[in-house]
Amino acid sequence: MATLNVNGKTMTADVDPRTPLLWVIRDSLGLTGTKYGCGIAQCGCCTVHIDGVATRSCSVPVSAAAGKKITTIEGLAIDGKLSKVQQAWVDSEVPQCGYCQSGMVMAVSALLKDKPKPTNDEIDAAITNICRCGTYQQVREAIHAAAKA
Repeated sequence: MATLNVNGKTMTADVDPRTPLLWVIRDSLGLTGTKYGCGIAQCGCCTVHIDGVATRSCSVPVSAAAGKKITTIEGLAIDGKLSKVQQAWVDSEVPQCGYCQSGMVMAVSALLKDKPKPTNDEIDAAITNICRCGTYQQVREAIHAAAKA
């Protein structure tokens, strides 16, 4: 049995300790905002925060996340109010297909926590998530908008 702190709530899942955190979040806990993309921690679709650090959940066994604070895309909005990154995403019309966006938003949220006013070079170095639609210019625009908010 895995006991996790997800979005500020204690949740349990009866899973093998080696099960990737991504599958526990989606299948056992029913939080489907976190997406499966590649399964090898390359694309970033599965990004969540573990103790505030952007982490690709497809490569983390659930046993390694026990006792840590996990935040998923569902946990960013507070009392129905979008986070500044989520609002910038909407205002900048970033998503096309939208599949990568939850992981991208999570990665950007972690970046802005560490670097509130990132340069383009810092953005390029930190945001390695893949967007197959190629919305990178809109992503950069939204990051700068969120940094100013």
